[in-house]
Amino acid sequence: MKCPKRIFISKVALKRLLKNNMKLSMYSLKKILFVGQAELLSCKTTMGEITVLDNHETFIGVLTTGVAKIVDTQKQEHFFEIKSGFLEVREGNEVRCIVEQ
Repeated sequence: MKCPKRIFISKVALKRLLKNNMKLSMYSLKKILFVGQAELLSCKTTMGEITVLDNHETFIGVLTTGVAKIVDTQKQEHFFEIKSGFLEVREGNEVRCIVEQ
C-alpha cells in the first residue's frame, strides 16, 4: 500500500485559502469613519495609487489628497475624501488609516 503524497503549503497561501477578510479601521481626527471587515481598500499615496486586498504584505505609507474607496464584505462601496494621512498594513490581515478630511 502506497502512502499518499504530502502537500506543503506556506502560511500566506493557507490564509488566502481560508479567506479571512481584512480588519479595516479608518479614523479622522474628529470621528471614526469605518471599522469592520473589508475586501478592498483603494487610496492614493505619495508613491501612487494602492489597492490593499486580503493578506497584503506589511506596508506603511503616507496618504495624499484624493478619495479612499472601501468595499466591505457585503460588496457595499464606501467613499471618503482625504486631504492627507497615514496607512498601515499590519500582520494578521489588519489595516489602519488615520486621515485628515
